[in-house]
Amino acid sequence: MSEWVRRVSAAVAVGALGICLAACGEPDDNAPHPGEQTPKQMLLRLATTDTVTSLDPAGPYDVASRTVQANLYQTLLTILPDKPTPVPDAADCQFDSPTTYTCSLKEKLTFPNGHQLTSSDVKFSFDRLVRLKTPGGLAPLFASVKSVSTPDPLTAVFNLTSPDARLPYLLTTTAASIVDEQSYPADALLKDKAVGSGPYQLAGFTPGEVTLTKFANYHGPRAAQNDGVTITTVPNAQDLYQQISTGKADLAFHGLGPVLLDKLRTANGVQVVDTGSAEIRLYAFQMKSLLSRNPAIRRAVAQVVDRSAIAKTAYADHVSPLYSVVPPGFGGQVDAFRTEYKQPNKTAAAAILKNANIAAPVPLTVGWTPSQYGVGAKAEVLELKRQLEASGLFRVTLRSVEWPQYQVATAAGAYDLFMTGWTPDYPDADDYLRPFVATDGAFASNGYRSAAATKLLQQQRGEQNGLQRDDLIGQLQGVIATDVPVIPTWQARVVVVAGKELENVKTALDPLDFLYLSALRH
Repeated sequence: MSEWVRRVSAAVAVGALGICLAACGEPDDNAPHPGEQTPKQMLLRLATTDTVTSLDPAGPYDVASRTVQANLYQTLLTILPDKPTPVPDAADCQFDSPTTYTCSLKEKLTFPNGHQLTSSDVKFSFDRLVRLKTPGGLAPLFASVKSVSTPDPLTAVFNLTSPDARLPYLLTTTAASIVDEQSYPADALLKDKAVGSGPYQLAGFTPGEVTLTKFANYHGPRAAQNDGVTITTVPNAQDLYQQISTGKADLAFHGLGPVLLDKLRTANGVQVVDTGSAEIRLYAFQMKSLLSRNPAIRRAVAQVVDRSAIAKTAYADHVSPLYSVVPPGFGGQVDAFRTEYKQPNKTAAAAILKNANIAAPVPLTVGWTPSQYGVGAKAEVLELKRQLEASGLFRVTLRSVEWPQYQVATAAGAYDLFMTGWTPDYPDADDYLRPFVATDGAFASNGYRSAAATKLLQQQRGEQNGLQRDDLIGQLQGVIATDVPVIPTWQARVVVVAGKELENVKTALDPLDFLYLSALRH
């Protein structure tokens, strides 16, 4: 018998004893008085097409797992809606020096099993994350953390190898969740249980369904306003639509698609709520191409691209035009491409090519894949081809292969320009800049190198003054817009459909594409 079943059985036995005592005449101060109604529990139902693969925050980092982990566990810091900078959750933290970050834990924090949460649990959680290095996990993000020391039970000190202004943002991720060191193995993932100090505790976990109940002893800014949530995985978009449209679910998330979402927007009894997602789409130039290596060609393409037309034609405006590699909502964001190129203008693009003695039309090979970037990818690349050729400045050849071959082809230089996308792992502008600028970044294989961009990347990471760091981040976006190693095109939307009576729905949406459930209520 599992530990959880034993505890439930014990709770049922105690509850039965209480009923017996009340029936035998013993006073029950918690029983409703004559004429009073027992308060009805507010239990919510969430349906999704996503599958939870890990309850353990040191495990895989998929969307469904993050939604569960973000509600079960507490982090030292968190980011609240409409507040782009971290605020205290389990602790108040500050830099004591460029390489020393001290977190003072709140008093009387506990886990649902009654164990106290101390700095020893914080150290254990981070040491365990780094030790496990789970494939698909976020341990590599904490490479700057040399060690975590615990001078007393309420103080955890992060000792860094070098200054890292990202650390407060990294500490808000689910990978930085605090687990009970008495309940978790140090060298393996915990498969079917979870012990965190977040707004909820785990009440049930089976394939396709997770049940969370309110943890009354949570101390932080996300206290649950409902009594619990059941998360159910459904097979497809049509089943998800049926769940929310018939009232079987209070909330539908991930998997509906534009057609069903538009249908629900005009339906009675539901509300469709969205906010900017952290996911972005862009086109990258491959510097192995002689054409793409020419900055005038890259700038001329950037001068022609009409993002609004792409959003409308390919996605029926379910996405938002994007004018920087850093989307709105992140510190230091500026619309650098809008500043540099104003509106789409073929006359200005022609002047760029003419001044560089480049004859038009320029032949461009554009790569895309039908199996990675969604149902709108084909319509998007066709619209891009139309725009470039309508300018009279480019002649476009489209080439597509399935995802595994596409990854090889893009790195090998098979295309001058290729469709790609990015979703960050942590909520900071650095995770939009490093992939394109750093020599070990995710897009380093496109061959872009810039001494100015590299210097700004390093400076902003070490800058602890928030305003000065934002300025450096803005400057770096300007360099990218001038050099054009990539052309950002659109930002996705996080969308959820809820019953009309459900309140605080927008506060549940996190740009990193998961949900905080604690503020939801009828």
